Amino acid sequence: MAVACRIVAESLEELKGLISPGVTTLELDSFVEAFILERGGIPAFKGYRGFPNSLCTSINNQVVHGIPSSHSKLNDGDIVSLDLGVFYDGYYGDAAVTYPVGNINPYAERLLEVTEESLYKGIEMARPDKRVSDISSAVQFHVEKNGYSVVRDFVGHGIGRDLHEEPQIPNFGSSGQGPRIKEGMTFAIEPMVNTGDYAVVILEDKWTAVTKDGSLSAHFEHTVAVTKDGPVILTQLKKK
Repeated sequence: MAVACRIVAESLEELKGLISPGVTTLELDSFVEAFILERGGIPAFKGYRGFPNSLCTSINNQVVHGIPSSHSKLNDGDIVSLDLGVFYDGYYGDAAVTYPVGNINPYAERLLEVTEESLYKGIEMARPDKRVSDISSAVQFHVEKNGYSVVRDFVGHGIGRDLHEEPQIPNFGSSGQGPRIKEGMTFAIEPMVNTGDYAVVILEDKWTAVTKDGSLSAHFEHTVAVTKDGPVILTQLKKK
């Protein structure tokens, strides 16, 4: 599982260098699919429940599950969320990051900062004898304290031999609820945060979720292992 996650982390780091105005989301998808295959992994999203590509690319008000396209070009000032999964030798890894395209305004920059911070607040709760909703509560508190909203239609999840396993891990809710966290569990924790209201709608492609009010949205995700000493982030190249 650590290998699958390392391929995810390396892929997202490589994609960072490609993010620039004029690049199409299909170019990003094609690059990362080849990159994963070269390392012996299999793109986990391609064909999953009919999803047509290896990478989810969601721009600005797109929350998650954006489909790469040759017609979808990045522009200066955009933010783009990249969500990626890898299957390797029976196990899955999953992570997401939102990158700035060129020069973004301070408003968008702050959204990225708060969303990533909320991810680490949630990860910090992934410890033995905590409960799943302790993760949820930590994310929601940090997001709403900063004036943003947490998407409620999509949630984090267990991960391992399947891409999506129990338990579901919402990014909202009261602490002290839900299953007790135990050593050896592995989670995909993934806050999706909007500058406006949390409501989303699904486009006609039946995949792309956008904010209902057109507000900006950011998405950060890590796959995390619970150890007796606390959470270990598997999809991170360098420890923070």
